[in-house]
Amino acid sequence: MKKLNFLISVLFLFITLLSCNNKKLTEVVEVPLPTTEQTVAIMGSPDDVKADEGSFQLEKLPYAYNALAPSISATTLEMHYSKHYLTYTNNLNKAVLGTPLENLTIEEVLSKLDPNDAALRNNAGGFYNHSLYWKCMAPKAGGEPTNALAEAIIKDFGSLEDFMTLFKNEATKQFGSGWAWLIVDRTGKLQVTSTPNQDNPLMRNAAVPGTPILALDVWEHAYYLDYQYRRKNYIDAFFNVINWNKVAENYDAILKK
Repeated sequence: MKKLNFLISVLFLFITLLSCNNKKLTEVVEVPLPTTEQTVAIMGSPDDVKADEGSFQLEKLPYAYNALAPSISATTLEMHYSKHYLTYTNNLNKAVLGTPLENLTIEEVLSKLDPNDAALRNNAGGFYNHSLYWKCMAPKAGGEPTNALAEAIIKDFGSLEDFMTLFKNEATKQFGSGWAWLIVDRTGKLQVTSTPNQDNPLMRNAAVPGTPILALDVWEHAYYLDYQYRRKNYIDAFFNVINWNKVAENYDAILKK
């Protein structure tokens, strides 16, 4: 994208210079915006993004950058995945290097970390939260959950509509940066909760502890390029790309434990 912006700037400067040096030149040249295909080609593939060597590696993005549009644009997804997520992953690897946490799973790291260790807490949370978030979405998804998950939602929330209202309200009212979650609590019940910053319900300081099965990022970088200040519109659009099959797999895996 930077290369494209540079080329457009150079072309505009060239046209301006011609106009200044030749008063007879009156033609206005319009530079067309890149097509979706051109934009994706410039961005490259998510498979090209690699974390530094370490205990944790990026969760492979299971779709192209433009696959969730128009709910989430290619520009937002590329920036989110290849910049923010990559940074959390690299910083996490630095934070655990040479410590007893280095060879643990991310879930074990989250359960054992000291909440007062801000660097580890933020980067471990950032890695786990985003890794789950990518898998909770899919192209041509949305719709409604089925089978055991659908039954549990009706049992614990009253109806799918009641769950959606509760989840959207929780995500909307989260002050500042944070996350909204659908979790299975320690009694096996579904609950909706939210956490600030990169915290999550697996951490010892969680107000509502449990195992997440659905994650929604409500940091501004997740939606501002597409929706500006309209977080509610982003939350509504998220329900168009929820991968309910994956959320159901997450739920089923917890039931089997």
